[in-house]
Amino acid sequence: MASASRATLRVARPTWLCMKAITMFSVTVALAAALAGMACAPMAALPRRAIELNTAGAHALVQGDLSVAEACLSVALEYSPRFVEAWVNLGYVELRRGNFEQARRDFARARDLNQDIPAPHHALGLLADKDGRGEEAERHYRAALKVDPGFAPARANLARRLFSRGQYEDAREQFERLEQVAPDAVTGWAGDAEALLQLGRDAEAERVVAVARERLGDAPALMLLLGRERLARGEWEDAEAALAPLVGDSDRSRACAALAWIAVGRVGRGDSAGALAAARAALAIDRDDETARYALVLASRR
Repeated sequence: MASASRATLRVARPTWLCMKAITMFSVTVALAAALAGMACAPMAALPRRAIELNTAGAHALVQGDLSVAEACLSVALEYSPRFVEAWVNLGYVELRRGNFEQARRDFARARDLNQDIPAPHHALGLLADKDGRGEEAERHYRAALKVDPGFAPARANLARRLFSRGQYEDAREQFERLEQVAPDAVTGWAGDAEALLQLGRDAEAERVVAVARERLGDAPALMLLLGRERLARGEWEDAEAALAPLVGDSDRSRACAALAWIAVGRVGRGDSAGALAAARAALAIDRDDETARYALVLASRR
């Protein structure tokens, strides 16, 4: 069973466990940059009130109050029609509403006002990503990184895109760079380890997780990877101990992954009834989860 678990660690893609987190991380960082005024932009010529309104609009956007965000950002643009960051944030408002075409116009206007700011390029990449235009998204992410190699959201999303295409070595290169520009965020470390697992380099993945835990502690994404390490070794009880706290995670995709891997471990130690229960609980969250389906089949054969 240990060998079957090890194969599953690489072959099945049960959660996109770091990939879904990356998307959230990227949007959060982008909004944080907006709150900071995107320091690479020349701010001196902007009216103070415009800056204040942009910050208020970005806060409202983070909180999901799109009407307040739009009002603040629109007034900020009345004060300063060439305020790049406000145009980007206004585009995010439209993106959240599903108004893709208006979002594209806002992002494009921001980019055209100043092509030397990474945020508009990245925003256009997010829009293309959401619209299923992957190659275009990558071009925008690379354009953002050409302007600012340290712009973490674009680095994270480029790595995610490469991973999704199965270019694990290239994805890992981007995740390693993300570790350098955002060392206190779990995304780069988890993505690096996940890519190494897909490449069959389990020992290297374990070292990455160990270093990340030393720096960041027992972050949920790292504990999910730790549980998978323990499964690969056939350490069933230790694996479940690492995974069990994640079952109640507010990120339901992570909770689903934890349940699915717990099911694999229970099959490994001969607890078919427990495996069936965990697999069914995972499938209740995501009926297409590959690892849960794998565990369900194995447990049903016992």
